[in-house]
Amino acid sequence: MYPYNVIRSAVIKALEEDIGPKDITTSAIVPEDLEAKGIITAKEDLVLAGMRVPSECFRTLDPEIIFKARFRDGDSIKVAKGSPTGKIVAEIKGNARAILMAERVALNFLQRLSGIATLTAEYVKRVKGLNVKILDTRKTTPGLRSLEKYAVRMGGGFNHRFGLYDAVLVKDNHIALSGSIRKALEKVKKETSHTTKIEVETKSIKEVKDALTVGVDIIMLDNMDLETIRKAVKMIKGKALVEASGNINLDNVRKIAETGVDLISIGAITHSAPAVDISLEIERL
Repeated sequence: MYPYNVIRSAVIKALEEDIGPKDITTSAIVPEDLEAKGIITAKEDLVLAGMRVPSECFRTLDPEIIFKARFRDGDSIKVAKGSPTGKIVAEIKGNARAILMAERVALNFLQRLSGIATLTAEYVKRVKGLNVKILDTRKTTPGLRSLEKYAVRMGGGFNHRFGLYDAVLVKDNHIALSGSIRKALEKVKKETSHTTKIEVETKSIKEVKDALTVGVDIIMLDNMDLETIRKAVKMIKGKALVEASGNINLDNVRKIAETGVDLISIGAITHSAPAVDISLEIERL
């Protein structure tokens, strides 16, 4: 689960950004004491993620609001084709002004996080039956990484490192500045605890050989074609975990998984996941 303080901070910033000093439209039209009922509806098939966030959005503006979720994070929601109403995922009751003012922010979060979970689930589905994990990357929305990586897990994926602080990943620019993979890895090993995982990005079979000579925990095969990936997997032979990355999509992910890699990291599941169609309708009580 994501920590509450992450949700709280994200929600407050988003509401402040959207409402500013005053919602001039709602204040002019809606009586201050009007009570209302809201229905949040999924209009397409999706995997739900982030239900705690819209709840926090509404309750931040009115602690007395009742938010009742009909589904939990990770649930796969199916909407009947041609359904004019979709499927209800949550109900809200309380102050009408608060519901209207929080509506857009609440939906933005829920559509975004559920979109990530939904796309992740599709990648996981494409590699079903193979011994491989689908991973995210650090290509996330600034300030929302914990929530977006949570959404990946709700879609059946796994998290790569959270930041620069929890694992070593020697990338091409580190290698360029060090002069070689060997030099970069030797420096890292001198400065890093034995308990810290070390991964290195490679772009050729030669670089894979260099990484194996020094010894690492994970070898990333970056933007390699299928034939080169197969050669690398055979060469590594269990000496390290093998991660494929770069130019991976729904059409080629299974072929890449079939090469025998252990991990497939896909930046698109966070940076390019489309928002799913979720709406909110409101009526007077």
